[in-house]
Amino acid sequence: PMSSFHTGGGPPPERQINLSNIRAGAMARRAAQGQPDTKDTPDEPWAFQAREFLRKKLIGKEVCFTVEIRTALGREYGMVYLGKDTTGENIAESLVNEGLATVRREGIRGNNPEQARLCELEDQAKSSKKGMWSEGGGTHTIRDIKYTIENPRNFVDSLHQKPINAIIEHVRDGSVVRALLLPDYYLVTVMLSGVKCPTFKREADVETPEPFAAEAKFFTESRLLQRDVQIILESCPNQIILGTILHPNGNITELLLKEGFARCVDWSMAVYTQGAEKLRAAERSAKERKVRIWKDYVAPTANLDQKDRQFVAKVMQVVNADAMVVKLNSGEYKTIHLSSIRPPRNEGENKDKDKRFRPLYDIPYMFEAREFLRKKLIGKKVNVTVDYIRAATGPGEGTPAFPERTCATVTIGGINIAEALVSKGLATVIRYRQDDDQRSSHYDELLAAEARAIKNGKGLHSKKEVPIHRVADISGETQKAKQFFPFLQRAGRSEAVVEYVFSGSRLKLYMPKETCLITFLLAGIECPRSSRNLPGGMQVAEPFSDEAMLFTKELVLQREVEVEVESMDKAGNFIGWLHIEGVNLSVALVENALSKVHFTAERSAYYKTLVSAEDACRQRKEKIWANYEEKPVEEVVHVSEEKERVANYRPVYVTEIADTLHFYTQDVETGGQLESLMETMRAEIAAQPPVEGSYSARRGDYCIAKFADGEWYRARVEKVESPAKVHVFYIDYGNREVVSSTRLAAIPPAFSTRTLPAQATEYAFAFIQVPQDEDARADVVDCVVRDIQNSQCLLNVEYSGATCPHVTIQFGDTKDDVGLGLVKEGLVMVDVRKEKHLQKMVSEAMGCTALNIWRYGDFRADDADEFGYSR
Repeated sequence: PMSSFHTGGGPPPERQINLSNIRAGAMARRAAQGQPDTKDTPDEPWAFQAREFLRKKLIGKEVCFTVEIRTALGREYGMVYLGKDTTGENIAESLVNEGLATVRREGIRGNNPEQARLCELEDQAKSSKKGMWSEGGGTHTIRDIKYTIENPRNFVDSLHQKPINAIIEHVRDGSVVRALLLPDYYLVTVMLSGVKCPTFKREADVETPEPFAAEAKFFTESRLLQRDVQIILESCPNQIILGTILHPNGNITELLLKEGFARCVDWSMAVYTQGAEKLRAAERSAKERKVRIWKDYVAPTANLDQKDRQFVAKVMQVVNADAMVVKLNSGEYKTIHLSSIRPPRNEGENKDKDKRFRPLYDIPYMFEAREFLRKKLIGKKVNVTVDYIRAATGPGEGTPAFPERTCATVTIGGINIAEALVSKGLATVIRYRQDDDQRSSHYDELLAAEARAIKNGKGLHSKKEVPIHRVADISGETQKAKQFFPFLQRAGRSEAVVEYVFSGSRLKLYMPKETCLITFLLAGIECPRSSRNLPGGMQVAEPFSDEAMLFTKELVLQREVEVEVESMDKAGNFIGWLHIEGVNLSVALVENALSKVHFTAERSAYYKTLVSAEDACRQRKEKIWANYEEKPVEEVVHVSEEKERVANYRPVYVTEIADTLHFYTQDVETGGQLESLMETMRAEIAAQPPVEGSYSARRGDYCIAKFADGEWYRARVEKVESPAKVHVFYIDYGNREVVSSTRLAAIPPAFSTRTLPAQATEYAFAFIQVPQDEDARADVVDCVVRDIQNSQCLLNVEYSGATCPHVTIQFGDTKDDVGLGLVKEGLVMVDVRKEKHLQKMVSEAMGCTALNIWRYGDFRADDADEFGYSR
């Protein structure tokens, strides 16, 4: 009986047994390659049928054999029986019985019962006309074997990946076989799609097997040699046929991988029709178990903890078009690169040498790629699976140094982001050496996505004109900013994307409608300063500047926001309010005790909210308020040159007191001019009355408006809610009204502000704190209206303010100070000034009453510059 597996690993030994005393036809042989004088020899009749009879009966079955003769050359002749012992079916007899072999009768040793039985069986087969004894010769049993295919690619394509029946005739190595395709008898070499086994390298007729080559070959042979299979011919690149062999017991391609006899091959994975991900999974399992060819395998993420290998994180920022900054549950930030993809890159040289090169806008498709990621991911939770860590590389010849990179597959809602990017043609897939394991765990999907993008001409693969982004950078360009400012101011709320956060209150914005970049400062607050280089050395960071910056970054970086631009500073930075999903960022910073309110907020609609938020934080002594002590009076700031207060009172006519306690006056000296202008204007209007309803109001326009007294006055449109609701400001008197546009008309050119400037000037009380409480403020306003509205007074400018000059005002008759009267009545508190000369004035006026005053904020000169105000 056949010897059992020998020890020593590797495949078991083989033996060839020739059946004694019979002869079957010889099968076809192909001419020896490279020997022109040899010819193909065809099948002998019935030879293939005899082979098939044995193949179907014996392959994969247990047999036993006896050896009768061994020739000098080592050929062994004997008997083979099906089963465990010699009682089984005698194979030689079965062949003769079917008329598929002839008996050698020469040299018969008379008394040999086995030979006698064979002769008897042959005689029976002859008389029954079986097999080769049938009539008509046997030409129909000779196969028309085709050893070559004229055009293998067409041949493969014509089958449309339909499984075709075949017999595996020879196994060259674990992943390459010779197969006989039925029913047309094409003999072809098929390489398994998607994998490669170790091979037998031949050099100068010496065969050296790679490790595990023999074992892999035996693995395939023992399962497929001479089996009936179906083959899907999948592709035919450069004359090599790639295919997958289907056998009822399983898929050999997957099995080879799982057992560590083969590795995946990128270029042919793409044509594998049975699910490339199954092959990767099989290979992965072999790597994890370190079997056979993977015995020394170390995974790219082997030294990472499971929690660092797979985690959920929130995307805080998209970097270029292939990386992102995420925030882990621990609160720590981490940069993640998308595995195996390459962002768009610049093909040609940068043409315009004068222009600063801006990759985001100047590299074709970079902006589209970044925007795709930003819109899909910013602020969202994603699943991160680390695939490999790309080691840091030092600076080489012409290549910069790269820090270590964590490369991962990132998914959101089951979508692989890298794959989505590639399929849109917004990134390409990196090609690797076959044995390079540092790659995406979904590499094949990336390759497939790229193939689709190329086929559909998407993005980078498009033949169309490359999209160009002409983005004007207005930040720091005062001239450009000045031109652009009125547009932004008129626009009300504008859409923007926060591109960069310099500090808690200073941002760089991209304006998509206007395609430009601006620097934007948050209005109404004073935010702790980060450290920065100044001409006189380094300015130290103020407490909580980093926290404020992080707060702003987490809330708005790369988000879509709305901004209201109110003003701009000397450096061409815009100042205003920023809203994100209904949150005003200035308010949010104050609420979180990371900023103080700045007096410039007084005239805004957000003032009350800001102040109450600030009060709450100050009472809790939170963050920037931690060391806050209420100070009765601030220390005197010594001003070197003593300025004298200038008293230069001039007569004015008070026309309007606003709710904010600001007031409007006309100059008594030019009053006569206004009266004559009005008379002439009204006469002209009476002569040519405007057509009612013909005027369409636009914000910022000058017009004339018919007041309640039935007379026309000059006005400016401040806001248009609807044609029925137009907010106007009477420029010569300072009062405001909401009117229907039917009460408005175009201003006759002769009476424009060119002829006579607006006559009402806005002022605020000097040295007085305006009460923040609405009721308290209303009381003061009422009192002032009663005292001075529509009366002639004397006015002196004391100092300039954020929106208008601050003045002291005296009653025309008694020359008593109106503001001082309010203080004495206990309606308002004194606003202590830093300036020496003004303090003197206050303390004298007050008779040195020491009042405990909490003064609003601590407004420093350097802020005044930043916000474009100067005292």
